[in-house]
Amino acid sequence: MHFETLGEKGKPVVLFFHAMGVVGESSEPVAQFLRERYFCVMPTSSVYCAGERYVSKEDEIRQVEDFLRAQGVRELALVVSSSLGADLAAAFLSQTKLPVGHAYFDGGQFVRIKRSTRRLMTPFLYLAIKSLWWTRGGTLKKILWCDDAAIRPYFIAAGQALRYGDLRRQLGDSLVDAPFPSLPEALQARCFFAFGSAEDHFKYRPAVMAAYPKGQFPVFEGYDHMQYQIRDPEGFAAMLISVMETGKLPELPVLRREEP
Repeated sequence: MHFETLGEKGKPVVLFFHAMGVVGESSEPVAQFLRERYFCVMPTSSVYCAGERYVSKEDEIRQVEDFLRAQGVRELALVVSSSLGADLAAAFLSQTKLPVGHAYFDGGQFVRIKRSTRRLMTPFLYLAIKSLWWTRGGTLKKILWCDDAAIRPYFIAAGQALRYGDLRRQLGDSLVDAPFPSLPEALQARCFFAFGSAEDHFKYRPAVMAAYPKGQFPVFEGYDHMQYQIRDPEGFAAMLISVMETGKLPELPVLRREEP
């Protein structure tokens, strides 16, 4: 894995897990607005790192914990994950011994896919991600989950080092046809599982609510996948600060009001 950081060591720590098809630096637009008050850690999965080999989720978690230990981190104020990053983040939260204040899952791809389907997905996703490197982002509007220019550089960077075997191994132990990782109820209550009402992943929300009944499940009305953090990183960062400092989301007009 490759690690980027923003902010000063010794400040409360925010750990990011990035989406599929992008590198860890994709969280920098948000982290820039947190760096004065927090130490932001942004790992890039081994899948997208030149000269490295993806082994397993357990190995990725080990690398994250080794890095945090080397930085002297003893607790985490917040774990933030996006899209497929939610799969690794949930596994991390279920295994880590580090105290975690809160967790925020943005459009988490909480879905379980059979092995045969994952095998069919792999060549398509490989060509999709590699094509972004080959065309310098020219195919972004036709494939994958986002066509916003703000995230294009991170797609391009991910495609450069991607190798088919690494992606195949990642999909082989991610999104597996098995129960979601178990999280203690006390931690569930400090977890926010957010979805945009317009995103395709919104259909997974009932399954997430059933798996983590003590969690919080905000809906961003009219927003597509990860659209709020991509288009308004400053507002997204302010929302994360509210989560860390108050345990609640701020009053945002885009949030759906639902009956308890």
